[in-house]
Amino acid sequence: MWNEPYLETCCRSALHRLLLCTDAGRPAGYKDQPCLTRLEAMGLCACRGDRFVITDAGRARHAQDIRSCA
Repeated sequence: MWNEPYLETCCRSALHRLLLCTDAGRPAGYKDQPCLTRLEAMGLCACRGDRFVITDAGRARHAQDIRSCA
């Protein structure tokens, strides 16, 4: 049974961009800020200073939701 919260398309895209940014992270203030804030509340990313970075939970969710569709 599926028990993970649904990620909107925009949030899945933001999660993928976070993965591509690696440890450098994604700066705050871009148009995907609301998605990054949502992902942070879900524990899929963390805000470090003025940048968002993907967490281990975010990498796992990316592998489950995004990579599995490729």
